[in-house]
Amino acid sequence: MFTSVLMIEKALTSADVEFVTTLHGDEEVAFHVLLQPRGDQADRLLRAIDDVALGELDEAAREHETPEGAAAAGQGQQALDVSLAALRAGGSSAQGRLIEDHPLDALKALVDEIGADEVIVLTDPHYVEEFFHRDWASRARHKVGVPVLKLFSHSKV
Repeated sequence: MFTSVLMIEKALTSADVEFVTTLHGDEEVAFHVLLQPRGDQADRLLRAIDDVALGELDEAAREHETPEGAAAAGQGQQALDVSLAALRAGGSSAQGRLIEDHPLDALKALVDEIGADEVIVLTDPHYVEEFFHRDWASRARHKVGVPVLKLFSHSKV
């Protein structure tokens, strides 16, 4: 069985589930999902810049309305539960957890703990972070010791 760690920041869409569950053809895949709820004030600024870069000015103006940190934990748990159920419904083994601090440390620990074969980072585009190679996938490539695949979410939830 192939073991993938899937890092996400929101609930998986049906297109996302289909995409990640078919990456390895007919090979059986076990997913270990890590979801980090929204970050802090600095993340809000980066998200607003990304929204502007994508031409989503209304989204940029509403960034302050999105729960963050501890206030986002409930929504994060719900997104994780929905994602795990969708992966299982697609025929994959799936378990997961929320991560609160230091996502790359949590990722490295999980990869080592389960002997993961790969890491899949599935997010919306984050142009500012990607430009400076500060996004999860770029930073994980230097930390985890297994291949890291970066994918973009198929649609907004």
